[in-house]
Parts: sequence; structure tokens; C-alpha cells
Amino acid sequence: MYYFLSVLGIIICVLLVLIVLVQNSKGGGLAANFASQSQIMGVRQTADFLEKATWTLAGVLIALSILASATIPRNEVDPNKSLIEDKIQNLDPNQAPVIPQNKPVTNNTNKP
Repeated sequence: MYYFLSVLGIIICVLLVLIVLVQNSKGGGLAANFASQSQIMGVRQTADFLEKATWTLAGVLIALSILASATIPRNEVDPNKSLIEDKIQNLDPNQAPVIPQNKPVTNNTNKP
């Protein structure tokens, strides 16, 4: 469920970016390309539609974000304990730390 909501959120983000880029900050944008008055949707209706679509997608994105955070897969053993904390608590205090050593590079090619 989490992955489905994440993919849906990414799709909504892309749509939101496209709708915002179509708008013009001075009220033109997509509506400025339509100069004739005999069209079905006027300039104002296009601007209203883009503004409503922006607010709707933003609200849906916020709701999806909250829902996705509630459905994040958790560790089944103990959701309040991380794997690093588990390793630290199970560490043997008498064991010496392992330090990586640089090994010399050997050339395995046989030359006659």
C-alpha cells in the first residue's frame, strides 16, 4: 500500500508542476493563447480551472503524504528499535574490534 501511495504521490507532483508551469503569474498563461471570444471556455474560465486544479492537487498531495506516512512498513519485531541499536546492545565488550588491513596487490600473471 505504501509503494502504491508513493507512486501516486509522484504522479500528482508531476501533474502539479505541469499545471503550475502552464499558469502565468499575471493572469495569462494558457488562457492568453486563446484570443477569440467565440470559444466555449473563456479566458477567465481557463484561469479559474487551472487555479482550482492547483489547489485540488495540492490538497490531494498533502492527504496522500499523511496517508503514506501512516502506512510505512515497520520492523515487525520492535517498531521502536532500530537495527543499529540492536547490534550495539548485542555487542560483546570483550571482543576486539576488527580493523581492515591493506593487503599487498599480487600480480598473478605468469611470464615465461
